[in-house]
Amino acid sequence: MRQELMSLPKTLAEDVARNLVMVAKLLDDEPEQAYQYARVALRLASRVAAVREAAGFASYAVGKYSEALAEFRAARRMTGNSDLWPVMADCERGMGRPERALAMAGEPEVQKLDRAGQVEMRMVAAGARRDMGQADAAVVTLQSPELASHSIQPWTARLRYAYADALLAVGREDEAREWFAKALEADQGGTTDASDRLAELDGVEFVDALDPEQEADDALKPVAESTVEESRADESKAEEVEIEDVEPEDVEDDEEPEAVESEIEPEDAEAVEPEADLVEDEVQDDDAEDLAEDAESAAEARSEDRAGLPEKDGDDS
Repeated sequence: MRQELMSLPKTLAEDVARNLVMVAKLLDDEPEQAYQYARVALRLASRVAAVREAAGFASYAVGKYSEALAEFRAARRMTGNSDLWPVMADCERGMGRPERALAMAGEPEVQKLDRAGQVEMRMVAAGARRDMGQADAAVVTLQSPELASHSIQPWTARLRYAYADALLAVGREDEAREWFAKALEADQGGTTDASDRLAELDGVEFVDALDPEQEADDALKPVAESTVEESRADESKAEEVEIEDVEPEDVEDDEEPEAVESEIEPEDAEAVEPEADLVEDEVQDDDAEDLAEDAESAAEARSEDRAGLPEKDGDDS
C-alpha cells in the first residue's frame, strides 16, 4: 500500500494514508465510521488500487454490497490478481444472487487462489447452496481435506464453524455440537461465536454480571411471577371455598324466614296489638294502688307524731 501511495504527491499521500489507517482501525468495531473515512480516501485517490480495495471492504462491512462489488472489480482490474474473487462472489450473495456466486465458484480464477482463498471460496459456495435451499449440498461442499486437517490455520475456526452451522441446518445436532466445540478450540482470536452456539445447544443461558439493571430485573422477575401465581392460587382457592359453602340446602334455609314472615297477615297483627294495651292498663292500676297505700301510711305517721308532742300551756283565763 505504501508503494502504491508513492505515486501521489507527498502531502496528498499522507492524507490518504491517515484515512486508510482509520479505516483499518475502525472496520471491525465501528464500520459506519470506517466507511466515512474510506469515502474521503476514495475522493482523494480513486486511481489507487489499495484505496479502491479499502473502500470495497468498508462498503461490504456496512452491507452496501453493490457498491462493494464495484470497488472490488475496479481494484481487480488495476492489479490483475484474483485475491478478491471470494469476497466478490459473497457480494453476489448479499445482492440476492446466489446462483451467480455458485457459478463463480466454478470459474478458472478459483484455481489461481492460494489455499486460504480456496477455503474462503468453498465457504461462499456452501452459503450459496443454503440460500438456494440446498442444505444437504452445503454440508457436502464444506467436506474437504482442510476440514479434516488437525493443523490450526487462520481460516480453520471459520471453516469448522460453517460446517457445524450447516450440520445444524439439516438436523444433525450432535455432530453440529462436536464441530462447534472444534471451532471454539481453533478460535484463538475470537472471530466466531462458537461458545455462544455451544451454550445454546446445551441450554445454558449467560447473565452479564457487570450489568446491574439486568441483574436487578432477573432478581425481581421470579418474585413478581411467584407473587402473581400465589395470588391467583389464593383466588382460585377462595372461589372453591365459596362454591363449596353455598349449597342448595343452605340457600333454602336462608329463604325460609322470608316465607314465615310473609305468612303473618294484617289481621294477625291487629290481634296482637290489643294484648299489649291490656298489659299496660294493668301496670297503671297497680301503680295507683301503691301510691294510695303510701299516702295513708304517711298520714298515720304524722298523726302519731302529733299525739306524742307535749301539750301547750293554755290561757289561765
